[in-house]
Amino acid sequence: MKRIFTVLFILGLGLAGVVFAQESGVASAPVSSKKPVPASVASVPQSSTSPSNPEFLHAADEVLGQMSQLLDLPIKEPLKKTLRSKQEIREYLIREEKEDKDEGQRDADTKTLEGFGLIPKDFPLDSFMLDVLTDQIAGLYDPKAREFYIADWIPVDEQRSVMAHELTHALEDQSFHIDQWIKAARPNDDAELARESVSEGSAMAAMVDYSLKDQKMGVRDLPDVTLLIRSGAVDEMAKDPNLSKAPGYIRDDLLFPYLAGTTFSQQFLKAHTGWGDLKILFANPPVSTQQIMHPDLYLAGVKPEKITLPEWKNIVPSDWKFLEENVLGEFNLDEVLKQYLGQDRADKLAETWRGDRYASFENTATKEIPLVVLIAFDTDENAARFAGQYSEALEKKYAVRTQLFRRPNYFQFQSDAGGVFLRCFAARCLTVERASRETFDKIDAAIGWNPAPTPGGAAVPDSVAQLR
Repeated sequence: MKRIFTVLFILGLGLAGVVFAQESGVASAPVSSKKPVPASVASVPQSSTSPSNPEFLHAADEVLGQMSQLLDLPIKEPLKKTLRSKQEIREYLIREEKEDKDEGQRDADTKTLEGFGLIPKDFPLDSFMLDVLTDQIAGLYDPKAREFYIADWIPVDEQRSVMAHELTHALEDQSFHIDQWIKAARPNDDAELARESVSEGSAMAAMVDYSLKDQKMGVRDLPDVTLLIRSGAVDEMAKDPNLSKAPGYIRDDLLFPYLAGTTFSQQFLKAHTGWGDLKILFANPPVSTQQIMHPDLYLAGVKPEKITLPEWKNIVPSDWKFLEENVLGEFNLDEVLKQYLGQDRADKLAETWRGDRYASFENTATKEIPLVVLIAFDTDENAARFAGQYSEALEKKYAVRTQLFRRPNYFQFQSDAGGVFLRCFAARCLTVERASRETFDKIDAAIGWNPAPTPGGAAVPDSVAQLR
């Protein structure tokens, strides 16, 4: 699943006015009264008096020089800086989304999210996100134009910490070509989100260091800074009239690159000599959200297992329209699990993930969204644990269930949307939703497994037996 909006998002975390208690050596991030804001920027209160161009330009140049020194990254070329109205920034967001994904891709992404139960059916995802982002935007860095946009109503004295975040993107772009670097992870969506988390997390960590520069401290001297801002960020989301009504997945997806990315960046910096080693991170990027969520795995070089699915021709019904095939990753698996099992159980299951591959389809006759997911776990025992707990989740997902059939590491039932099947073999688990038993058997055979148990010991259909 692609991230739900191309332009990234940062909450009003209060970091523009971070106050650190120097006496105790403990950082405190006061929660601002600002709403969450988008586009790699932090929101600041609007002012009826717009500062003049020279004030903004001078402040941006000054902060750019300070960030260049802090990050040990050179200013390789002059940075374009312009004031933009809210309407101009909205038009930019629309243009960026259209350039990044065509209408068919956006439709496939939305339907896949619906299929996993992460957003309600017919949720107006694109328009919802556009409204949220436009409402609170303060500024952004455009890596294509290599330009720093500043909203034309923001006072300079409230913008400097925001500039520190954005100008970190600009400096990283000049040295590492950040847009191409992130997109180089494609077509693996999980790996792309991991790289986005490096970009946003390093900018957040740099923003903290900028706020602490007069105290001669930095993120390498602090405990996990994310713990200091997470609860405030969640509280601020709850106050926003749009985001308070948003599905939990949308809020989590918006937060992930910033919060998990900050923790990851902080741990990377602590394991190295500081910002001077940032080039090591860009030369050897994390390859999964699991490495972002568990920086020790990245530092130890532990990478996911590559999972493949069969070619779908002659396996799935002809009236199934292919939507997309990609990697969930630990973050998205955790999101799928927690809506039915709760946060603690979901976290414990998801962290045993070692790789996956999913495919989504649209049944052109019924408009249902069939899903096929093959997941690898770290041990056979954890795969069996997943089988037991995810069967419970599937029962909660489908209100109508008949013809339940359960055997060790195997579970199936009929729903009003079609058959639902879960099978684990050794350290891998296969789920197929909204399909017939014959289609499940064909998929089961195509990945090389022996026939699954059948109710009453019925024979495997001839078409499946021939495929095997």
